[in-house]
Amino acid sequence: MSNSADFPGTGAGPARTRRPRPVRIMTVAVFALAGLIFFTSFNTAKGTNIRTDTSLLKLSDLVQERSRKNKELDESNAALRDNIESLAALDDDGKPQDGGLTGVEKSAGTRKLTGRAITVTLNDAPPDATAKLPGYPEPQPDYLVIHQQDLQAVVNALWNGGAQGIKVMDQRLISTSAVRCVGNTLILQGRVYSPPYKITAVGDPGKLQKALADSPAIQNYMVYVNVYGLGWKVTDDGTVTLPGYSGTVDLHYAKPVR
Repeated sequence: MSNSADFPGTGAGPARTRRPRPVRIMTVAVFALAGLIFFTSFNTAKGTNIRTDTSLLKLSDLVQERSRKNKELDESNAALRDNIESLAALDDDGKPQDGGLTGVEKSAGTRKLTGRAITVTLNDAPPDATAKLPGYPEPQPDYLVIHQQDLQAVVNALWNGGAQGIKVMDQRLISTSAVRCVGNTLILQGRVYSPPYKITAVGDPGKLQKALADSPAIQNYMVYVNVYGLGWKVTDDGTVTLPGYSGTVDLHYAKPVR
């Protein structure tokens, strides 16, 4: 006896129920999970940036921030030093002592210095610079930026010209100051500077300018000024006042390993 009457349909066999395919189930699950993550993120952020500020900072930003803090510490240190020096200038009876200490401080660069001055400005060449004179090769990247040796050449020439005091950017140089560059960025006494670089020296303007002209290192630099357009400018500033050095005077030196 046939069992076809027991099943609805045409009698060709039992009707098959379609089962969901595993691939479709996984697709639906992925979209559902993505929607849940999107909703959770939106609900958490509430229209704000959910990343921390630190993750967005570049290394250059951190360097500039540290440089700014160092400047603030220098200013605070200078104010405290002024207070200490004003107290140290008094004897036990509260009367001013002799000027011996003041003279030493002036020579050390920790006191303000007023006098006639000149300023030398160094700057990078334009990035699209080409050789302006025949017989010279097209510039390499190093030809177009200010290097540590260039800044040191100017500072040394000014000292040789009898400078009584020198300021690089906004900082006074003392005997332990070191002019260093990383790439074309100047690092001076814990602070960072970018070109153009300004170097101001108090002294006889004529002698200072002659010392610059007589320096072999600066004569070599002037070749790059004339050929590739490196920046060079010397101005007579009249009478100016250099700030006193406000940083730490503690010496750091190597120690033998025991």
